[in-house]
Amino acid sequence: MLISSKGRYALRLAVCVAQAGPDAKVSLREVAEHEELSLKYLEQIARPMVSAGLLTSVRGKGGGYRLSRDPHEILAGDVLRAVEGTTVPVTCASLEGPEPCHRAGVCTTVRFWAGLDEVIENYVDGVTVGDLADAPQPHIQLADAAPAES
Repeated sequence: MLISSKGRYALRLAVCVAQAGPDAKVSLREVAEHEELSLKYLEQIARPMVSAGLLTSVRGKGGGYRLSRDPHEILAGDVLRAVEGTTVPVTCASLEGPEPCHRAGVCTTVRFWAGLDEVIENYVDGVTVGDLADAPQPHIQLADAAPAES
């Protein structure tokens, strides 16, 4: 499964808003600067998050966005589904549609895809925005980067 930049940036947006605190209103401009993301792209990402009930828009002077509920109640999967539409790993009528695929009874791979979908769903629904916001920021050593000299 390939999560697009929309999904990745939506999670970063949600975590950034969560880290600001429950009463803070965070502007997309602040998020764009802090996360080094395009403001225009964040505006496109925020809309479906508001529609999904994950973010609340506060208009006026000092306005911005806040999470609609406690960050520990918002699943990473909720955020991804709001902007990606689904977390299903493949386009398969047996996994996506209300009606089973006409080949479901003879398809040799449908169980594999269903199992992978279950693993993905369990993982993304097992982590909350609050978990991500509370986690210490990792220091990542890039494989290509030379180690710092002491």
